[in-house]
Amino acid sequence: MLYQMFVVLDKYVGFQQANAHCDIPCKIYDPFTAQFAALSVIRLMDLITEVEANEPLGTANHAQLARLVNEKEIHAEKVKQEVRVIWGDYCKQPQFDQVENIHSLVHDIMLAGSACKQNIERKQGIALLKLVNQFSEAFWKTKNMETFMAECPYPPNQQVVYPKLG
Repeated sequence: MLYQMFVVLDKYVGFQQANAHCDIPCKIYDPFTAQFAALSVIRLMDLITEVEANEPLGTANHAQLARLVNEKEIHAEKVKQEVRVIWGDYCKQPQFDQVENIHSLVHDIMLAGSACKQNIERKQGIALLKLVNQFSEAFWKTKNMETFMAECPYPPNQQVVYPKLG
């Protein structure tokens, strides 16, 4: 109904139309948001395990578990979204030529993200981060940038791929 009102109003006012071809502004792609989301999935899985250890589980613990599971699933989907945007908007034939397995890598990330949404096993989160790190390495390769791995400075303290700047 609201849409119909705007259609009618547009006929009289003539709103200026805005169009965009990408999800984000050009040239600011960065896989770090996917890495951060993957780290968040692992951390949330750790927190879920901590809450589950509380016996007996009271109402507050059940509520906390529900919130943690919900956030874990949101972050797993965020990984998939961020990778999908880079793959769909940034990657073109030159990038496909530089990273021959990019299609299968992205597909594996989609499957791993779904697996993280379906369960709470930490090893699934670690597997997702490993794939996202491979994707990050491939992304920076297409930018002709060297990378290095370092432990992130916060829980879950996992190794993450970073670009060498400067």
